[in-house]
Amino acid sequence: MTSTDRPTLRIVLVDDQELVRTGLRALAERDGDVEVVGEAADGASGVRRVQELRPDVVLMDIRMPQLDGIAATARIVADPALRDVRVIVLTTFDDDQDILGAIGAGAAGYLLKDVGPEDLRAAIRVVAAGESLLSPSVTGTVLERLGEHLGTRVRPELLEGLTPREREVLALVGRGLTNDEIGAELFLSPATARTYVSRLLATLHARDRSRLVVIAYESGLVRPGG
Repeated sequence: MTSTDRPTLRIVLVDDQELVRTGLRALAERDGDVEVVGEAADGASGVRRVQELRPDVVLMDIRMPQLDGIAATARIVADPALRDVRVIVLTTFDDDQDILGAIGAGAAGYLLKDVGPEDLRAAIRVVAAGESLLSPSVTGTVLERLGEHLGTRVRPELLEGLTPREREVLALVGRGLTNDEIGAELFLSPATARTYVSRLLATLHARDRSRLVVIAYESGLVRPGG
């Protein structure tokens, strides 16, 4: 598929450094299927821009004045009118605590600011499609740390109403597996695995796969090191 075959993805950049925003805009728009429709220099104005423009994806810096990226992400996720907006947090440092805070706030994933051009554009497309950037190959120890963080407040009642197969699929999502990997693990076609994930999103009222990962740990279905 060429770039002209893809739908144009609308994104908003939120970063307090103009030079960073300029660089991200140039990298994101290079293939022609991503359009930067707005920018903001702090979290509070970023939330307002997102409410105004309702983009597909927000690239959100974590450390900003007035309102940091984690708090701004939480406001976006809490707004029912912005249910379809996905947030990718950006950070200069591979800081697990910042990343955990962002994921807990509802971010679909995170990227380091030195991400390569192709990886940046691929991440935007992946998140816009409803996937997450929480695969173990991307996050390293973040899923493990997430499990430790959430393991202190296990809520098994979150699994009520799920079939045994749906619990299996949720556990694999919690481990960071893609639809293809879930299909291979459970001897299902990728399309069937995708159907199960879609059903889980609806049943658990989760906005995206990142929230399913959190639920897998909160319910005790997946445990650190398990």
